[in-house]
Amino acid sequence: MKVKTILVSQPEPKIENSPYFDLIEKQKVKIDFRPFIHVEGVSAKEIRQQKVDLNNYTAIILTSRNAIDHFFRVAEEMRFKVPDSMKYFCLSEAVAFYLQKYVVYRKRKIYVGKRTFSELSPLIKKYKDEKFLLPNTDKVNDEVPTALDALGVNWKQAIFYKTVISDLSDLADVYYDILVFFSPSGIDSLFHNFPDFKQNDTRIAVFGDTTLKAAEEKGLRIDIAAPAPETPSMTMALEKYIEKVNKAK
Repeated sequence: MKVKTILVSQPEPKIENSPYFDLIEKQKVKIDFRPFIHVEGVSAKEIRQQKVDLNNYTAIILTSRNAIDHFFRVAEEMRFKVPDSMKYFCLSEAVAFYLQKYVVYRKRKIYVGKRTFSELSPLIKKYKDEKFLLPNTDKVNDEVPTALDALGVNWKQAIFYKTVISDLSDLADVYYDILVFFSPSGIDSLFHNFPDFKQNDTRIAVFGDTTLKAAEEKGLRIDIAAPAPETPSMTMALEKYIEKVNKAK
């Protein structure tokens, strides 16, 4: 069956040169964007209940933009003035760059990994005498806590924001040729909103092994999976699939 409509379970890209817009133009398909999950901040009161006093930490480990937004939100709610001496350990350059929204970059002590936490770990180990805070989500990836324990540093994790299932009830009678997922939470949201969901002719696209596993556990048939050697991005995987099925007679 040919592909005409796609639903991507993420917010619409804000950049004009997004490969999704190129895909729309090139393949003449309709792509809608709708977050299946969203993030809600945890209150300062709830964070205090986790026995977190921001005065006790000399370094912050930041793994995402959400972590940055919610750390500074909580600091403001607690009327905590983040000291200039605070050290920031950022998972990637993209995360570090986003930090400029809140601090004067060149005047702060910022340490940046390349992409994975294992690449950031040597920098953390170098400053093992610091007291580290990891502002995190309730959907915790075990990789980071396990790595920090292995480093033997003084650290604490706290939930600063939660991943919440979005209300998708208005999509109950809407059909798409392809549904695109990027996390197990997105799969959970699909079945939370539509417990009786039947795949039928709907194609499912997933990004990442954990998303693939979550989809298979729900009995979904996976038609498109990324990343792969030939298709490292979701848009490349979608384009390859669309070209194949739309050209078939």
